Amino acid sequence: MHWKKTFIDFCFKKKALKFGTFILKSGRTSPYFFNSGLLSSGKDISKIGLFYAHAIINSKIEFDLLFGPAYKGIPIAVATSIALKNHYNLDIPYAFNRKENKKYGEKGNLIGNKIQNKKIIILDDVITSGIAINHSIKIIKEKSAHVSSIFVLLDRKEKRKKSLYNVDYLKNEKKYAINSIITIKDLLNYLLESNKLKKHIPELEKYREKYGLEK
Repeated sequence: MHWKKTFIDFCFKKKALKFGTFILKSGRTSPYFFNSGLLSSGKDISKIGLFYAHAIINSKIEFDLLFGPAYKGIPIAVATSIALKNHYNLDIPYAFNRKENKKYGEKGNLIGNKIQNKKIIILDDVITSGIAINHSIKIIKEKSAHVSSIFVLLDRKEKRKKSLYNVDYLKNEKKYAINSIITIKDLLNYLLESNKLKKHIPELEKYREKYGLEK
């Protein structure tokens, strides 16, 4: 739990983790919110890259390339690539997508290293409904590449829509393993140890009872 606690401490210090009432991209009303966009200094993104690099190495997953979904996944992929080189001497290429196809110059919707036939790790900040991750999986499959794993800072462990590819949980086309720095369960364990923050536990438990995969 120590390194997870270090990450949560960091997020609270930077006010990237907040409690209140928030409307998510999925349309759900959540009592907590994680905004990785606030981790936007050179020092912050270096720390984030290092968290990912450690997690990837510890997972022992085979991979050739890092993929960062537009937009928040882009700086994550770059920072992780740098951290892997600086701390593990691994020179790993990265790629990311545009929101729209470019119709001039190099054209297309991908930037960076070619992903064809590569073993790819998708890096994103949070997974809630799985919509953004699903889009990335489709892009990778269309290029005849393989998704080795998905890494996120926070896995909210919530039910996905049935129309999505199976992202670790749903019985659908295929399973894609999710690795996360923390989950909602880690956050709840952290709150239990804080007299100041444990007041938020009832609302988080109520939300998890409605949308969570784990009770």
